[in-house]
Amino acid sequence: MERSESLDLSPRLPTIPKHMFVLGIDPGLSTTGYAIVESRGNATQAIAVGVIRTDRSRPIAERLVELHRDIAEIVAEYQPHEAAIEQVFVNRNLQTATAVGRASGVILLSLAQAAIPIEEYTPSAVKMALCGYGNADKTQVGRVVQMRLGLPGVPGPADAADALAIALCHLQSAPMRRAVERVT
Repeated sequence: MERSESLDLSPRLPTIPKHMFVLGIDPGLSTTGYAIVESRGNATQAIAVGVIRTDRSRPIAERLVELHRDIAEIVAEYQPHEAAIEQVFVNRNLQTATAVGRASGVILLSLAQAAIPIEEYTPSAVKMALCGYGNADKTQVGRVVQMRLGLPGVPGPADAADALAIALCHLQSAPMRRAVERVT
């Protein structure tokens, strides 16, 4: 009997890169949180975390240029393999949503210019991935970030802690996303 076709029925588990740097970003015009998280096998550690602040008294265009420059410097220094950014959330304040949308656009441009793959996550998706509950509060998220990264305390300010959470969410969901992409 001749076999014309062979089916490989072995399980396909998501592949996890052996070593990866992820840039997590919590966008904002006044304050943008950023974090570089390194994943090496099963070990994950925070490499850098902080905020970019722009001067509210400056024209918006100048603040956006400053944000672009600062993101480009972070990318050049840490050379992340991938980036994760919080998706713009439109709340009741349209002016805030517009400012965050502008900042997000500039950040996405900076990352795209550096040819870094980008994924966007909603706030509830980040909370669900880390805490198992999409309505978790900032305190819960901060404690999970502290625990998972073995930090001495809850990271601060909140924008920086959120950037760490976004990077961890990405690291957690990336293998499954890659597996799905291979199938489709």
